[in-house]
Amino acid sequence: MMKTMLGATTALVVGTLTAQAGGIDRSRIAYSALFEAGRYIELGFSNVQPDVTGTYTGAAAALGTQTGNMAGSYTNLSFAYKSDINDSLSYAVFINTPYGADSAYSQGLYNGLTATWDSQQIAAVLKYKFDENFSVYGGLRYVESEAQITLPDQFIRAGLAAAGNPLAGLAPAGTLAYSAQGAKDGQVGVIVGAAYERPDIALRIGLTYESGVTHSFATTETFAVAGAINAAGVTTVEIPDAFTLDFQTGIAEDTLLFGSVRYAEWTVWEVRPPVFNANFNDNITDFDNNVVTWQLGLGRRLSDNLSVFARATYEKANGGIASRLAPTDGTKGFGIGATWRQDGMKITGGIEYAEVGDAVDGSGTRFEGNSAVGFGLTVGYSF
Repeated sequence: MMKTMLGATTALVVGTLTAQAGGIDRSRIAYSALFEAGRYIELGFSNVQPDVTGTYTGAAAALGTQTGNMAGSYTNLSFAYKSDINDSLSYAVFINTPYGADSAYSQGLYNGLTATWDSQQIAAVLKYKFDENFSVYGGLRYVESEAQITLPDQFIRAGLAAAGNPLAGLAPAGTLAYSAQGAKDGQVGVIVGAAYERPDIALRIGLTYESGVTHSFATTETFAVAGAINAAGVTTVEIPDAFTLDFQTGIAEDTLLFGSVRYAEWTVWEVRPPVFNANFNDNITDFDNNVVTWQLGLGRRLSDNLSVFARATYEKANGGIASRLAPTDGTKGFGIGATWRQDGMKITGGIEYAEVGDAVDGSGTRFEGNSAVGFGLTVGYSF
């Protein structure tokens, strides 16, 4: 009975709230579907509602002291299908939303600053099972992304002044503005993994590597200086490699311990459109630190049909200067959920709350006391 509860406890689907801390991760591929028996299909939905506000300090407070909530809520949809080719070989197809950002300032110095990053991913994975204990898997993932950003007059003026550009003082008030639109771009990455299992104690340890991809966005930049300068160019943005260790094991009758450790090299990511870089000698946004995300949970089977579970998430706060588009540093989260099984159907729901780490951006604006709430639902069917 321990093995039947396996997928239930590891399927907490509230979405990764780490998108409000390190990097722009939003959801992960549910590789657990590879280990379902026979043919299996799964649909998932999650929604995350962050609350990230800041207080301007010093000269920045002249236009108002509060930023308003700059982080928009978002929804993730996912799909997984797994089937066996023979006793040793199986395959799976996954669709999800791997990365994203939705920032919009409504008050003070940054009023009018908006940025979005939208993405979709499809992955195809083969798994080969050597015996009851060892298996390897691998495949390809196709990531498609697009992005846009708008910077208001007061933000542009402050940036030009910091860069020593004379336009900061010469341009009339209200005439400076900047926007960039990165057209949709798709790139292919690699997935490689291996797993060890002990079904008698519900033990499974899996290590997965997902290679990064490098987007080359065809970019249209508009830089208004008492008029408009329009330029077409290419903006290269690197999505990082990621390593994830997933584990689970029975620790008592009807009780399962599970968790994961994920490392993503987010220091390679920066957005540096050519016109912006030429005028500011800088990127629009980047990340100073790589990200390690720890998760640990406990599941308990209450009956043949019902299991419950709880999970904690932790990302270390690293300090340093935060990006205005992601002004957070670390996270601490806690989620609970339950799974109901009936015949070949399983329905899993959960809710998670996260305290998003305090941060300070380059202007001294302080983002404190922030949080996010997520909830999700998956429906899986074995046939």
